Amino acid sequence: MSYLTLSITLIFVIIPLLLSKTLRLGLEKDTLIATVRSIIQLLAVGYILKFVFDSENLLYIGLMVTLMIAAATQNARKKGKAIEGITWKIAITLVFIEVLTQSILLGFQIVPPTAQYIISISGMVIGNSMVLSILFLNRFTAEVETYRDETELILSLGGTPKQAIHRQLINAIKASMIPTIESQKTMGLVQLPGMMSGQIIAGADPIQAVQFQLLIIFLLLTTAAVTSALLGFLSYPSLFNQRMQQLREKH
Repeated sequence: MSYLTLSITLIFVIIPLLLSKTLRLGLEKDTLIATVRSIIQLLAVGYILKFVFDSENLLYIGLMVTLMIAAATQNARKKGKAIEGITWKIAITLVFIEVLTQSILLGFQIVPPTAQYIISISGMVIGNSMVLSILFLNRFTAEVETYRDETELILSLGGTPKQAIHRQLINAIKASMIPTIESQKTMGLVQLPGMMSGQIIAGADPIQAVQFQLLIIFLLLTTAAVTSALLGFLSYPSLFNQRMQQLREKH
């Protein structure tokens, strides 16, 4: 695809701009900002990745993964401001899921230990983990506030913080995992996943593309489960003080 051809695809940006203007949605500015940022960021990342792929230097690979984790942490933490220390809790979760998945992939030689595979797969894993963290924190904080009186009652009857928060924690973990599970149920019937479609467009054998997509599907399922559970069990103790009393939400 040439830059001229790419510029023609801006038609797909003009259409929502016209709709926003016509329907008075007020999304023109946000749409333009999102478009410009995506162009700049993706082109910059493209050139950086080309340099990293060509160099095959472990230091550069590590820096790219660290940058991804830092950016994902910064974005996800906004939904958990009421939880003390949420930034490092999210960072630990992202680092753990990255180490876990890469250890399995490289340890069992499922993929080659090259920058092309490590960075690409890490991007999908970390990005998905970030979204799941946001979904979990959004639901968890809402559950905590909704059942605050119930939690106080359990604590007053001698229950531990873990017992008092168990229902809210499980509900939030389940809610954050459901989108991943439901999307996988219709994979191949309702949608062709991005990685598979990209490989097919690039000329890869469809069966080979399916095999790689299945790898990513299974990988993201683990990401969903581990991210939600680990972040949940790291977060809930921060909602109580040393005397096992529930803390009020910070605004």
